[in-house]
Amino acid sequence: MSSCKTLLDALRTGAHDQALAALYALDGTQDSVDKARDRACRTAESFMDAFAPAEDAQTALFSGPGRTEIGGNHTDHQHGRVLCGSVDLDMLACAAPNGANLIRIRSEGYPTLEISLDSLLPRKEEENTSAALVRGVAAKVQELGYKLVGFDACATSTVLSGSGLSSSAAYEVLIGNILNHFCCGGSLDPVTIAKIGQYAENVYFGKPCGLMDQMGSSVGGAVFIDFNDPANPVVEKVDYNFTKSGHALCIVDTASSHGDLTDDYAAVTREMGAVAAHFGKTVLRDIPREDFRAAIPTLRKEYGDRAVLRAMHFYDDDHRALLESAALKNGDFDFFLSLVNQSGLSSALHLQNTWSIHDPRQQAIPLTLAEAERLLDGGACRVHGGGFAGTIQAWVPNGDLEQFKAGMEALLGEGKCHILHIRPQGGCVVAE
Repeated sequence: MSSCKTLLDALRTGAHDQALAALYALDGTQDSVDKARDRACRTAESFMDAFAPAEDAQTALFSGPGRTEIGGNHTDHQHGRVLCGSVDLDMLACAAPNGANLIRIRSEGYPTLEISLDSLLPRKEEENTSAALVRGVAAKVQELGYKLVGFDACATSTVLSGSGLSSSAAYEVLIGNILNHFCCGGSLDPVTIAKIGQYAENVYFGKPCGLMDQMGSSVGGAVFIDFNDPANPVVEKVDYNFTKSGHALCIVDTASSHGDLTDDYAAVTREMGAVAAHFGKTVLRDIPREDFRAAIPTLRKEYGDRAVLRAMHFYDDDHRALLESAALKNGDFDFFLSLVNQSGLSSALHLQNTWSIHDPRQQAIPLTLAEAERLLDGGACRVHGGGFAGTIQAWVPNGDLEQFKAGMEALLGEGKCHILHIRPQGGCVVAE
């Protein structure tokens, strides 16, 4: 590792350009390398200004990427299968041990966060805060038998707020990698770091999330995950170079709010769970499809048509995630795109998570999807993430990208269509 000054000098002279290009310059342009270098330098400079580290403080640069859900919409909470991937928007931090029993983090635009390592029990007043995530990650690392050391960090983020790219998972993975580097000698693998992040979010932050977000951020690249045994999910990297597909990945912000949608999200799991409970099970994955199909007349009477349709979506999209993974492995991107479109249609018609019944005037996602379909020729689009509001995902032929972006922003406003890349590396040490 280097001192902060040595690290900053190396960044400025381009010594780490290759590592930065692998994470942020996936379009292959020198301009992207230059922007990545400038951002890394600014982060290191901010660290020096904020904490004035000792000359011998061993400093490193860390990254926790956002993630995009590629396949398997609302399947993970039923112990199903998903396909997800890390993206080239991330949380970047410069950090160094501080010799104190204290974690101090200054995130751009926020006051410095301080967490004492003397007491790492959950705190009710910290629920739904960044402090809870930091405390929870540190507590789990300590529980695994590692001696914690305090550190200082300056962080900046390009992960879009409310985009379904999971800024919370990116933050958890970032902190997990910092502690792994300074306290664990790098012995924690990406899957373990993902599980640590999920623990922090479930137990400390107070959100009963699945593991897909953390896996997508931590493992890197396209990742197929089977949650049949949630404690020991099967994780498989899908070796596919998306830059060679002839298509760009776009996340389009519909400018609709996720506020007041708790009941909409809860209803999805509640109704799928009701169908599972009919068979004496907790999740749909434990019920054979043929048993479900045979019981549909009874299920309609007991739980209503929407619950049945949502269960249908689970079985179909769970299988589609497997097919999407196989299509990428086989290099059949056209079949992959057809599956994305099928998944989007199933989410709209069966899962019904593109708008909220509590506010039928707000249908930004269906409207944006309709316009995206009009603009696309040979691509695919679907709701992105939890749904009801937020973003859509589109795979756009490179030749149509300029027209697609212009059309989306004519509808929604400038800066609402974001061109992303599936980055091959998850949470990591960028430079030291």
